[in-house]
Amino acid sequence: MILRACSRGAIALGLLSCAFSALYGQVPGRSPTVPAGAKTLAVGPAAELPLKHTGSPTTEAISAADLMTRLYIFADDSMMGREVGTKYNQMGTAYIEREVRRLGLQPAGDNGGYFQNLPVFAYFTDSTSTLGVAGRAMTLGTDYAVRSTGERRIVLDGRPVVYGGMSNDSTTWLSRDDVAGRIIVLDVSPTSSPLLPSNASMRAHFGRAAAVFVVSYDRTPANTRAYLARNSALQRDDEPPATAPTVYVTHRVAALMLGPLERRRTGAFGTALTGTLILHREQSGRNVVAVLPGSDPALRGQYVAIGAHNDHIGFDSAPVDHDSIRVYNTVARPQGADSPRPARLTDEQVTRIRRMTDSVHALRGARADSINNGADDDGSGTVSVLEIAEALARARLRPKRSILFVWHAGEEKGLWGSRYFTDHPTVPRDSIVAQLNIDMIGRGAAADVTGESRSGELLHGGSGYLQLVGSRRRSTELGDLMETVNTKGKFGFNLDYSQDADGHPQNIYCRSDHYEYARYGIPIVFLTTGGHADYHEVTDEPQYIDYAHMADITRFVKDAATTLANLDHRLTVDKPKPDPRGRCVQ
Repeated sequence: MILRACSRGAIALGLLSCAFSALYGQVPGRSPTVPAGAKTLAVGPAAELPLKHTGSPTTEAISAADLMTRLYIFADDSMMGREVGTKYNQMGTAYIEREVRRLGLQPAGDNGGYFQNLPVFAYFTDSTSTLGVAGRAMTLGTDYAVRSTGERRIVLDGRPVVYGGMSNDSTTWLSRDDVAGRIIVLDVSPTSSPLLPSNASMRAHFGRAAAVFVVSYDRTPANTRAYLARNSALQRDDEPPATAPTVYVTHRVAALMLGPLERRRTGAFGTALTGTLILHREQSGRNVVAVLPGSDPALRGQYVAIGAHNDHIGFDSAPVDHDSIRVYNTVARPQGADSPRPARLTDEQVTRIRRMTDSVHALRGARADSINNGADDDGSGTVSVLEIAEALARARLRPKRSILFVWHAGEEKGLWGSRYFTDHPTVPRDSIVAQLNIDMIGRGAAADVTGESRSGELLHGGSGYLQLVGSRRRSTELGDLMETVNTKGKFGFNLDYSQDADGHPQNIYCRSDHYEYARYGIPIVFLTTGGHADYHEVTDEPQYIDYAHMADITRFVKDAATTLANLDHRLTVDKPKPDPRGRCVQ
């Protein structure tokens, strides 16, 4: 689920260990859910599943074991958080494509394939780029890295090198008139982030420079240096054109260019450079789209869409202690990245964290972690849609209407994939009768804080917990149908509509892919078990998922989709359609 505010990321604290029942989802009086064949760890809480798991081949039946098999593949460390624009998201979408091809679903992407490419491009620094200073050749990834959008060749020979001031102090900047066509060098305060902030005022001020060299590369974490050495930037082609590229350099390179820091004065000229920086781009975001054709010749031209998002938020620049983050969030940020960071911990919180400390680390020690695996967000939705696809594809009787499966990319960047698909659908848009969106259905225990009431009271999950959002915002009949399926199917879900309230401050209705369908008047349902302390953190891993509950929800979605597909009439839409180009308002 897309983050509502700029609070993403883990905190590197010197805290250790974790609390058993609070951290691993145990509910008093309830045994931990462990699918058959799964081996628990030799040490640690009984409910904790293994870090690695290889399951049996999946079958037609929707099961906790199948979901576990799939999720341990899709949210594995090797996927590095599946951030759109990286090869790791490409790996994730390749896995989905292999599965739908194996199942025999019809491709419904571009050019007869399963992929729908998005106008999203990753920009790379070509390895043939060169940079020379004072007759010395600099090494890409060691001495410098380039961050830029736009395919370009930046010829450095003959460009004046001028000191532009301190990046975080606009009073020291070289005037805008003296920037054009020059290579501008900016120092960064030791107390500021080593990565130059790309705020609008700085872009405007230095936008006409040939390049802006920022002296901070040796202060940047090693993981980030390695990333920047190849991955320059990510951008949609409908975004404003880029201005001056940024080149991060070490203090050694800056000294060769301008001498010692204490002698640098704004406007002073430095040593001329040689070389050429070469940047190119690759298309780097894709939806996976497949169709199960309907059995009724008169209705198969209509579609019930089922979707999830295939991306997550990648990896952090520096590792943190996994259990320490989990402790801290459980105590102080129970909604993970959706909870504000407290200015300070209370004495009671500090005592509780320390008491929770010495247990697990005494058993297994610390585990460094930098990967946001996205097991629940939205690995749980992705593999559930695959499980539904397998169940329907292998079934003896197929639904009357066709089922459209879409795994959207770039949800975490701002619903990129679902917006592009609904603006450029690969089936007629008006043939989509409903869309069921699955985003985060792997949790929902009583220990999980699943959201807030409108007044700010923390809400918790529990037995049979499931949130429905938007089910009656376009079609009253769809909302009624979901409740009927729950009752007739004897699923026993406790349906929570609290997050669907008009004006709710968490704005859940606008934060996942279903809205991009709703803006065109298509009836939608968003199904989720809500938030938890691992949301958008490195601790969102497969061993913390409740697979039995997730399987129940997956079967519920399958039955709802089948019921919709077999209706003897098209779903009634009795609510007004919003402006497709307007801002979402919950």
